[in-house]
Amino acid sequence: MRLSRYFLPVLKETPSEAQIVSHRLMLRAGMIKQASAGIYSWLPLGYKVLRRIEEIVHEEQIRAGHLPMLMPTIQSADLWRESGRYDAYGAEMLRIKDRHERDMLFTPTAEELITDIFRAHVTSYKDLPLTMYQIQWKFRDEIRPRFGVMRGREFYMKDGYNFDLTKEDALHAYNRHLVSYLRTYERMGLQAIPMRADSGPIGGDDTHEFLVLAETGESEVFYDSEITDLRFGDREIDYDSHEACRAVLEEFTSRYARTDETHDPALFEQIPEARRRVARGIEVGQIFYFGTKYSEPMGAVVTDAEGNRVPVHMGSHGIGVSRLVGAIIEACHDENGIVWPEGVTPFHVGIVNLKQGDASCDTACEDLYRALAARGLEPLYDDREERAGAKFATMDLIGLPWRITVGPRGLGQGKVELTRRRTGESEEMSLEAAVARVAEIYGRA
Repeated sequence: MRLSRYFLPVLKETPSEAQIVSHRLMLRAGMIKQASAGIYSWLPLGYKVLRRIEEIVHEEQIRAGHLPMLMPTIQSADLWRESGRYDAYGAEMLRIKDRHERDMLFTPTAEELITDIFRAHVTSYKDLPLTMYQIQWKFRDEIRPRFGVMRGREFYMKDGYNFDLTKEDALHAYNRHLVSYLRTYERMGLQAIPMRADSGPIGGDDTHEFLVLAETGESEVFYDSEITDLRFGDREIDYDSHEACRAVLEEFTSRYARTDETHDPALFEQIPEARRRVARGIEVGQIFYFGTKYSEPMGAVVTDAEGNRVPVHMGSHGIGVSRLVGAIIEACHDENGIVWPEGVTPFHVGIVNLKQGDASCDTACEDLYRALAARGLEPLYDDREERAGAKFATMDLIGLPWRITVGPRGLGQGKVELTRRRTGESEEMSLEAAVARVAEIYGRA
C-alpha cells in the first residue's frame, strides 16, 4: 500500500473527549471515528488491526478443535424468556420490537440461541463433545460508554459454547479453552493473566477472566508476582488430553490472582509480602462453566449410553476482539505513538522515501516494495511529498514495528536504514539484506 493512495486521517491534536491513551492514539492515528456514543466506525488502519486479531483468534480456536459458525445479531425475546434471562439481564440489553410487535433484542451474548440450535439437531451422546464459536458484533447499552473501544456499546467479540455429556467433559472443555486463550494472547504480544472472577449475568460457579495489566484498567486486581514470570511459549499441547490441559490450568491458576469482585484478603495475606501485588487490569476474555443452567430449562438433552435422556453440560468462552485493539495499545505505546507487536501490526514494515522525486530513491523504494511483497509481506510505502520529519512522525504514531528509510546519502553507499520502532535502534545495510532481515523476522525467509 502506498500512503499517497491510503485513507489515513491522522490528527495533530488530541480530541478532548479521549480520556485514555488507547482512545487518544486510535483517534489520532486515524483508526476509528465515533458514530455515536460508544459506537465507532473502523477506518482502514483500525480495521486491518481488527482483522489481524480476528485471524489469530480463528487460528487458535480451530487448532483447539472448535467449529466456526455465525449467528444473527438480532434474537427473539422468546428464547431468553425460556432461560429466564430476559427480565433478569438488566438495562444493558437493547430491547426492540419489530413491525409485528414481536419482542426482539440486539444480542449481548448467545447462550440461548446456540442452545436452541443444539437442541434442534443433536439427540445422542455419540455426537458429543461439541464446541462451536462465532466472531460477531454484540451490543450492550452501557449507561456511560467511555474509553473508546475499551468500553463501547457495540463491540466485536468471539463467543464460543461447549456441549458435553458430563461435568468432567465440560471441565475439560474449560481447561482446553484456557490453554487456547494463553496461546492466543501471547501471539498478540500480550501477557493476559487468568484470574478467578465473578460470573455476572452468564451464571455458573467456575469462571476465569483474562486480564492485561495496565494503569487504565477498569478492574482492581490482586495477584502473586510469580504469575507474571509464566509463559506458555511455543509448547505443543494435545487438546484431547485431559491431563495435559489440566496441567496447564493448574500451572497458570495455582498462584493467587483475583479481581476485586472475588478478592479474599485472608488468602492474599498468606502470600509472602514481597510477592503481593495490587494493580489494575483490562479484561480481554472470560471462560465459564455453568453446567445445565441453560440446557435444563430449554430442553437441550441427549440420550446417554444407557438410554437415559439427560441435559448436557455447557460452558461459554469469550474474547473481546475489538477491545483487544485498545488493550494492546494500552500495553504497547510510548510518547510518540503506538508500538504494535509483530503479530498484530497492520503493515509489516514502513518504507520512508526521504527525497521523493529523486530517481535513485524512487527506484530503490519501488524495488524494496516489490521484493517485500514477493515474500508475502505487506509494506506501507510513504511516497508523499512531505518533510522527512512529518514522515517519521506518522510512522511513529501508527506504530509499525519496523521502518526502512531510503535517502540519497545512504544509497550512495548502497545502504538503507532498518529501524526497530520499539527500541529506536537502527542499522545500515543493503536493500537485499533489509528485505531478508524483515522476512526473517516474520518467518517469511
